[in-house]
Amino acid sequence: MRAIGLSAALAALLAGNVAQAQWLINELSFGHSGRLDHDGHGKIPGFTISGQPHQPELLSNKIILTPVAPGNQRGAIWADSPLTRSAWTADVDFRANGPERGNGNLNIWLARQGSRDIGSNSIYTVGKFEGLGLVIDTHGGATGMVRGFLNDGSVDYVHQHNVDKLAFGHCYYQYRNLGRPSQIKFRQTHSSFRVDIDGTLCFETDKVSIPPGYHFGLSAATPDTPDSFEVFKMVVMSESTVSGEDHHDKQQKINYESRQTRSPGGAQEDPEAGNIMPDQPAEMYTTSSAQFQDLHNRLQSATHLLNAVHRTNLQHRKKSDDDQEDIKHTLHELREQLLHSNRNDDLNHRIRELESEVRSLRDEIHNKLSAHQDDLHRYLGQHHTLLSHTVTSSMPGHGKLIFIIVGTQALLVTAYVLYKKRKANSPKKYL
Repeated sequence: MRAIGLSAALAALLAGNVAQAQWLINELSFGHSGRLDHDGHGKIPGFTISGQPHQPELLSNKIILTPVAPGNQRGAIWADSPLTRSAWTADVDFRANGPERGNGNLNIWLARQGSRDIGSNSIYTVGKFEGLGLVIDTHGGATGMVRGFLNDGSVDYVHQHNVDKLAFGHCYYQYRNLGRPSQIKFRQTHSSFRVDIDGTLCFETDKVSIPPGYHFGLSAATPDTPDSFEVFKMVVMSESTVSGEDHHDKQQKINYESRQTRSPGGAQEDPEAGNIMPDQPAEMYTTSSAQFQDLHNRLQSATHLLNAVHRTNLQHRKKSDDDQEDIKHTLHELREQLLHSNRNDDLNHRIRELESEVRSLRDEIHNKLSAHQDDLHRYLGQHHTLLSHTVTSSMPGHGKLIFIIVGTQALLVTAYVLYKKRKANSPKKYL
């Protein structure tokens, strides 16, 4: 009974702290203690450093993957041991400095073959690889961008005409010449994959799951006008101290969809939910070793159950958040549709008023044009009649005209005859 009471007390203590516990994976981390090169030999324990054409410079508190000069440099650092957890959190502190038009990219990898397939390549020069790549660069001439890429080993990135379209998530972030390190954190749980930059969400998805057995690595590449990429630390942590790597995980490839199974009723099943120890009578434990073994087994079972409850709680919380977002999105769309409908009704009313005004204006113009045409016709008719009457009344008749002509001729003949007679009767003067 004493052992059972101790088990209950420890289980209660564990229940209050299991959700907050984070365990450092020392063989996958560096820089968390303040120093990188502990023995002064230019090496980081558990990591391999490489570069082209020069090796990255390792200092006491940082590693310079690419220097500020010269350009066209590549540098990389890869963990020798694979990640054996299925739920984990990784933090990378980096800094980028360079001239005004400096450029380059920093790549954070979680890949199966690690340095063998990728080495010091960037996302633009790597071939086929299996895993995840987070890229920080000035994509498309912007101030900066963080993008996520996935590959199941079938896509040859170096032969892709447009690598940018393969990104499954992105956000804008101005990272150059800040004068301080930037922190990028990416986290995988049993229900989602999330990327944060300086404590702000960059992107999140529940369609990505990286199985255990992959290697962490960082690489940087620069052009002619380079940026200097400095890495201060990489810290990998997990909520579990138990390795999640087994034969099934070794055979499993990267999955773009959620790997959780669902029961016919729609609830998610957890393989640890059935790991419950049956009750046993106290008389069975006659030795301290048996009591300790029972206590150990029960604590382990309680830990698994608490982890299962925690994961289920996270899944329900995620589903609740997703449902809330869906409801907000639906309400927003409904509000937009109502506003759009009201705007359409108002627009239709205005159109009808405008049509009525145009129709009345057209009728008024038509009536005025008709009236003006009638007035013009009447005026032209009256003017034509008056002109005809005037011409007709002022023109002399034919008889009068003949009489005038004949009379004029007769007067001229008479005058001529009188002139001749008068000339004949006048006396002749002789000189």
